[in-house]
Amino acid sequence: MILAVLLVLAQLAPVSLDDITVYDRLEWRRDITECDRLASHPDDPERVTDGVAQGDVDLEAARAACEAAVEADPDNPRLNYQLARVNGYAGRHEESQAFRDAALRAGYPQSLFVVGYIRLTGWDGRGQDPCYGGELIRRSAQAGRFAGLVGFPHYALSGAFEACPPDQPVIDRAQMLDFLDRAEADASGFYQEALVIQLRARMAE
Repeated sequence: MILAVLLVLAQLAPVSLDDITVYDRLEWRRDITECDRLASHPDDPERVTDGVAQGDVDLEAARAACEAAVEADPDNPRLNYQLARVNGYAGRHEESQAFRDAALRAGYPQSLFVVGYIRLTGWDGRGQDPCYGGELIRRSAQAGRFAGLVGFPHYALSGAFEACPPDQPVIDRAQMLDFLDRAEADASGFYQEALVIQLRARMAE
């Protein structure tokens, strides 16, 4: 019984920030799988297909395809993220965890943002950890994820990290301005451009 409890706690423990590497796409296979066709996120910068919006994901088919893909290529962070995505949408958060963690340890940019958001908001029901989640979102911004580039300054300016210890997350004004510069260069359409303008105005206050 005690061993079982310890195993559950180990599964729920967050991945150490020191164990998260810098993602290198050249290390991983990028051939298109059925998992990619059914479960890739349309905003994932490392996707290899167009992606599928949350409401259009066929959860049962996507889960089967991604389980097969991960079995064939178990360390691939893209495939692990996509299996975690499908399980998460189905409410299978405990089953998602190992796959989320695998993608996170590889520094997969989409996983950095998504897990950061989950921990900041407590979306999976495990409670909020804005300090840990904020650092993951900051690292997603460093990796070029647009949602992180605008999300980190937004959360920092909104006071989400006021109770956090120093350097978790790292809050640096110059870095946040750089994030907004990169977001402006990547912005697509009126709404994204307007968001960057609004965040710049808040930074100037």
